Amino acid sequence: MKKALSVFAVAAVLLPTLAMAEAGDIVVRVRAAYVNPDESSKLGSQSAASGLGAAIGAGSKLSVDGNTIPEIDFSYYITKNIAAELILATGTRHDVSIKGNTGTLGNQPLGSVNLLPPTLTVQWHFLPDQTVDPYLGAGVNYTRALDRNLATTGGLPIHIDRNSLGLAFQAGVDVNLKDGWMVNADIKKAFINTDVKVNAGAGFVKIDNLDIDPWIIGFGVGKRF
Repeated sequence: MKKALSVFAVAAVLLPTLAMAEAGDIVVRVRAAYVNPDESSKLGSQSAASGLGAAIGAGSKLSVDGNTIPEIDFSYYITKNIAAELILATGTRHDVSIKGNTGTLGNQPLGSVNLLPPTLTVQWHFLPDQTVDPYLGAGVNYTRALDRNLATTGGLPIHIDRNSLGLAFQAGVDVNLKDGWMVNADIKKAFINTDVKVNAGAGFVKIDNLDIDPWIIGFGVGKRF
């Protein structure tokens, strides 16, 4: 028994020391993130209210496709358990289309929009002194529409709102490695709401209140400084 304990003690000394979180630490993570919109569209009812009911049937909705993007975040550890994380990403481009339409306009692609979604969260790290450190976070998401011009095949111009501000929640895990390196898996839910307007000749009128509300699933690596 004493011999076994001695072996474990020697092994513990020889194993690389893992760099655990401390107050004042900065962590930079790079992820590949899949942005999967969980949209809720009111195109059918809103279009009827705007006088376009004949062109856009009651069952119609806007559909937003997913995309994979690079993502980088910077975390500052206020304490070893509490960190503030700023999540940055390149613009995420999404194709938008009309589906379920029984009106004269029909189902069709409308083009794509480019969204820039910086997000700030505050995280609670449950096991900062362990190799596997799960965390939960909550904060705010600001989405800027860099390219918001859509159009029907008949040439009717469509715009979405330029700005959106909403809540964001996340859950993830860091697996701490030696020399401050880590691997990371993270999932976020961002709440993004925008008005959609069309110009049918008499100025822009609202045709949808679109909740995009994506799930953002990321995997990557990080370094603690």
